[in-house]
Amino acid sequence: MIKIIFSDIDGTFLTDDKKTCDLHAAAIRAVLKRGLQFVFVSARMPEAIYPITDALNLPHTPVICYGGGFVLTADEKVIFDKKISFDDARNVLAAMERWQDITISFYTGRHWYVEAIDARVRREMENTGAPVEIAKFDTLFARNLLPNKIFIRCEPPTCAEMERELGKIFPSLNVVRSAPYLLEVMDKSVSKATGIKVLLRHYGFTLDEAVAFGDNYNDTEMLKLIPQSVAMANAPDPIKNLAAAVTDSNEDGGIYTYLAKIGVIET
Repeated sequence: MIKIIFSDIDGTFLTDDKKTCDLHAAAIRAVLKRGLQFVFVSARMPEAIYPITDALNLPHTPVICYGGGFVLTADEKVIFDKKISFDDARNVLAAMERWQDITISFYTGRHWYVEAIDARVRREMENTGAPVEIAKFDTLFARNLLPNKIFIRCEPPTCAEMERELGKIFPSLNVVRSAPYLLEVMDKSVSKATGIKVLLRHYGFTLDEAVAFGDNYNDTEMLKLIPQSVAMANAPDPIKNLAAAVTDSNEDGGIYTYLAKIGVIET
């Protein structure tokens, strides 16, 4: 019996223009009405996830943030919080100084910091609804604040080069592109599977009582972990091939389609 549903956000739950389609709104309402858990699993921070349920007039759900590094229950209690070490955080930021025209964000807990607001930051604020704070990163270190995630926005060629070079220099970090123009840096131990295991232990559920939906390469560990894994139709072929099933696209309500097919929700 399915008791918990895990869903990626961008490209999975949300449409390409960052909206909730009617079928996915119906799916999450039906799941919560049945008393099941619906969990967003994302690289986003909590304040970039809660606006989704707020817009649907639904209570906050459990969330797995920063690609698995920060986990909160439905009542917003933190049950997992994995930061990048002081040395790694300082050193990787210093190493980034060789690249030009990049925008760096420092995410820690429920706070998003940048050293200056530019067009990329404004676009992220518009897309997610998350508030941003301005601070020098050295000041954050002086306050003993460490990042769950360092996030870089830049042009695709630069992003690919940074992924390759920083990955070589920092084997203790997970340096991965989540889009051609987005680079995420987290502790090596962090993945979406990490956060899922934390929540499953917390609720006492097994892997067989879960369904997971994803659409991209940063969903790989999650889709490999959950036996009933589902790729969206808009996912690249390698992701479709590793998932147990493929459903409709994020534009066509694929989460609703699959949950109705297996009887979790009634049509």
